[in-house]
Amino acid sequence: MSFDVPSDLYYLESHEWYDPDTGRVGISDFAQDELGDVVFVELPDEGDELAQDDQFGVVESIKAVSDLYSPVSGEVSDTNTDLEDAPELVNDEPFGDGWMLEVEGVDESDLDDLLTAEEYREQIE
Repeated sequence: MSFDVPSDLYYLESHEWYDPDTGRVGISDFAQDELGDVVFVELPDEGDELAQDDQFGVVESIKAVSDLYSPVSGEVSDTNTDLEDAPELVNDEPFGDGWMLEVEGVDESDLDDLLTAEEYREQIE
């Protein structure tokens, strides 16, 4: 099976992605497929400070509950409140409407610790 791995994003080994252009964070196509139908997403509050690799929330599916980890350090500037009523967006559009949060004040050096799309693709194959 082939999974969508956008080349302009950065990835954690734990399957979260980060978009340096928008500051958005979410989980990968591979991760949502492994989880199955997402039924609940718990996210941090706006204004919360995140450190790279810190747990920032939880995603619950019909199969499992998984912790979510921050790919970068910074302040949560926005959360996707649509996921409260429509958590299935994580399954339907993990890189689109299924995004989870936006982070600002990110130190660009954090990107050095993340996987490129090519490296992430190798990990999940």
